[in-house]
Amino acid sequence: MKKKSILVIGAGRFGTHFMKKMSALGHEVLAVDKSEARIDKIVSFVTGTLIGDSTDYEFIKSLDVPSFDVCMVTIGDDFQSSLETTSLLKEAGAKYVIARASRGVQEKFLLRNGADSVVYPEKQVAEWAAIRYSSSDICDYIEVSEDYAIFELEVPAEWVGKTVQALQIRPKMHLNILAIKRDGVTNVEVKPDSVFKKGDTFLVLGKDENLKKYLHVKY
Repeated sequence: MKKKSILVIGAGRFGTHFMKKMSALGHEVLAVDKSEARIDKIVSFVTGTLIGDSTDYEFIKSLDVPSFDVCMVTIGDDFQSSLETTSLLKEAGAKYVIARASRGVQEKFLLRNGADSVVYPEKQVAEWAAIRYSSSDICDYIEVSEDYAIFELEVPAEWVGKTVQALQIRPKMHLNILAIKRDGVTNVEVKPDSVFKKGDTFLVLGKDENLKKYLHVKY
């Protein structure tokens, strides 16, 4: 994985979690916030820190934003500042700007004012949780696109003892089995003669309509 340089503006809870994970993945993270107290809490796990006002264009220019692979605006308590910062980053030549939204209307304004992409944590986590806990058979869920999703599901009782080939999962159901998890071990080398056992879970990729039709997931 290529190491990336990430500029993160806003060291609140979401920003801190994001920076901590990006740093753990080996990326270089420069954290910016106007609060010295917030910066003090994250200085131990990021590459660098700066205290400053991100709505000041001269300050933004001083960051050399074109040198960063990604600029992330994670200001959550002041939407006006978030909007201005997003716009200034793009004006200063940022390659790719991701901004955080707290409401749907904010997402629209951010996209219109320079954001290349918008994350909406509350909405995205709520939707994931609703689907994840809508059925006891669903162990996990990832939306790939508007039409495709990946589910981790418990093996249906009628599949136990049968092979992938015998069930005709791909030719009949138009679904792809990505992995089978058994006793805490994930096997991604799923073969036609792989047998499903009681207690297994499996990762399946497919179109929404086929997942709903053949696996009876509701989302």
